[in-house]
Amino acid sequence: MTRGGQGLARVAVVVRAGAAPLWWPGVCAAGIGLLVPGLTGRRIGVLAGAALFVVAAAVVARWRRGRYRALARTTARAGKHDILQDRAVTARNWRRGHRWWLLLAFLAAVGTAFAVPAAGGLLLAGCGAGLWLKAAWIGRLEQADDVLLWVRVDWLRGGAGAPAGRTVKSYRTTGIAAGDAAPGGARRRGAAPGARRTPALV
Repeated sequence: MTRGGQGLARVAVVVRAGAAPLWWPGVCAAGIGLLVPGLTGRRIGVLAGAALFVVAAAVVARWRRGRYRALARTTARAGKHDILQDRAVTARNWRRGHRWWLLLAFLAAVGTAFAVPAAGGLLLAGCGAGLWLKAAWIGRLEQADDVLLWVRVDWLRGGAGAPAGRTVKSYRTTGIAAGDAAPGGARRRGAAPGARRTPALV
């Protein structure tokens, strides 16, 4: 970065980055869990897992919403020397920083199947669904204000931190067309990777 520019990552992309790595291993772990009867039996395990899925999705989706709203109100416009990080890079950094936690979560979900079949996997999948819902909620905030929310990469502790953590002081904004991710962090249709990296004029 030159002349005071900062690397910026999309808030919604950071949140969304953990959704698939929790959802798919959770679904896989739940499927493996159905292969063993467990201590409680499959029926009780699936019912318990379904309840855990709903609760986990709701809790994760609503977790720290007040903090996100507060940070969204204390924004500054991104400068022309700031660098907008690609969506793929942001997601890769998050997943790399959490890879061991994701592996342990998967193994724990599989292990619990011997007690309560499928429940651990559905809990993990519910956390992933909750992150998708939270990213979609952030997208609605962005669309309401017609801006995109960005966070400084160095405040994310190597790119793997939380976008509403203690180290994050404020967000920065760009126009709705900046970067290669749409509001909510989904891949922008028709955008080439790295097509727009500076926030100037957007």
